Amino acid sequence: MILDKHNRNHNYLRISLTEKCNLRCEYCMPAEGIPLLPAAKLMQANEVFAIAKTFVEMGVNKIRLTGGEPLVRKDFNAILRSLATLPVELAISTNGVLVDKHLAVFKESGLQKINLSLDSLQPEKFAQITRRNDFKKVTENLELLLHQGFHVKINVVLMRGFNDDEIIDFINFTKTRNVAVRFIEFMPFDGNAWNREKMVPLAEILETAKTAFGENLIALKNHKNDTAKNFKIAGYAGTWGVISTVTSPFCSGCNRLRLTADGKIKNCLFSNQEMDLLSALRENKPLENLIKTAVWGKHAIRAGMDSPEKFQDESLNQDNRSMIAIGG
Repeated sequence: MILDKHNRNHNYLRISLTEKCNLRCEYCMPAEGIPLLPAAKLMQANEVFAIAKTFVEMGVNKIRLTGGEPLVRKDFNAILRSLATLPVELAISTNGVLVDKHLAVFKESGLQKINLSLDSLQPEKFAQITRRNDFKKVTENLELLLHQGFHVKINVVLMRGFNDDEIIDFINFTKTRNVAVRFIEFMPFDGNAWNREKMVPLAEILETAKTAFGENLIALKNHKNDTAKNFKIAGYAGTWGVISTVTSPFCSGCNRLRLTADGKIKNCLFSNQEMDLLSALRENKPLENLIKTAVWGKHAIRAGMDSPEKFQDESLNQDNRSMIAIGG
C-alpha cells in the first residue's frame, strides 16, 4: 500500500508519456505553446516500464496513459505492450485524433477504458477551443470506439459563454449511446487564463439538468474513489456526471498519483511539489522510499488550497505547470 498521512491508499497511477500534442486546447496550454523539454530529459520506453513496475510492486493496480497526447509518441505501441505484461488495469486519456491507428494494439493489450476529450458537439466551437480542424476525425473515432465495444468516457471542460449552452446536448448524446459524459469544472493551471467567472459550477449544471428532465433525472450511486458525481436520464443508454474539483472537491477519496513525462511524481494535480524519480532510476538508486516520502507529504485537500479564497489566489493556483506539462 502507498499511504499518505491521511490514510489514503494510492493504487492508481497516471503516466504522462509526452508534453507534445496535436491539438492546442485553450484550457490546457497557452496559445504560443510551452517550451518542450529536450528528449534526453524525458522517460524512455524502458524507463516508463521500470518506474511503472516499481509502482505496481508497491500496490498500484491501475495505470492510465496521458499526455499531452500519448498517441503522438512513436514508441507508444511498444510502451503499451510492455505495460500490458504487468498485473494492472490499463486505460488511456486521448483527444481521439489518432485512435483509429491504434485499435489493434489496444485490443491486443487488453486496454478497454478510454477517456476522450470533446468540448463541443459543434464543429466551429471545436475548432475554436482546439485551434485545429479535427472535429470530423475525432467524432468518427468516437463512434468507432463505441461500435467496437470500448468503455468510453467523454471529458467536457465547461466554460461560461463558450459551451455551457451545450449541457443538454451532451446529456442527450447519451440517449442512444452507451457512453459516459463527464462535465469538468474549469480549473486553473499556468497559462490558461483561469478565473472563477468562466467556471460553470456543479450546482448550475444540476439545475440545468433538473429543469430539462425533471423526474427523469436519476442520481447514481457513487463509489469511494469516484471523481465524478454521476447521473443518468431514465430510458437513456448512457450516463453523465460532473467532476466538481473547484466547488465540491472529492479529495477524501483520492487514490491517484501522477508521473510527468520527465519522470517526476506529483502527489496531487494542484501541487507544485515534485519528486524526481527518473534521475534516481538513471543513478541506479531505489525508488520506493522516494515514492513513499512524496506521497506521505500529500495535503488533505488540493495541495493545501482548502478554501475558495485560497483556490482563487493566483499566487497559489498558478504556481504549477501548465496542464499539458503535468499530464491530463
